[in-house]
Amino acid sequence: MNPDFVLIVTVFALAVLVGFELISKVPPTLHTPLMSGSNAISGIAIIGALLAAGAETRSLASALGIAAVALATVNVVGGFLVTHRMLKMFHSRRGDDS
Repeated sequence: MNPDFVLIVTVFALAVLVGFELISKVPPTLHTPLMSGSNAISGIAIIGALLAAGAETRSLASALGIAAVALATVNVVGGFLVTHRMLKMFHSRRGDDS
């Protein structure tokens, strides 16, 4: 087995575990602001995923890059929708509801 592959899978597994632990410890009142901040991080992930998906050769990295683009895009769009909904709750009810 390729040592680089083992390293990448190990880093991925640790990132999943740490991410799950961090998100599960966040109180519900902070989830929406946290999601707003994670949109920027997901935007950076989309750029990296596009680079991996657009590789010259078709490989596992290219397929994972395509999947990463799709998942990160769903995350960004969902984050913006939730943030927009939250901010809409704080608009005044005067008639200029935009």
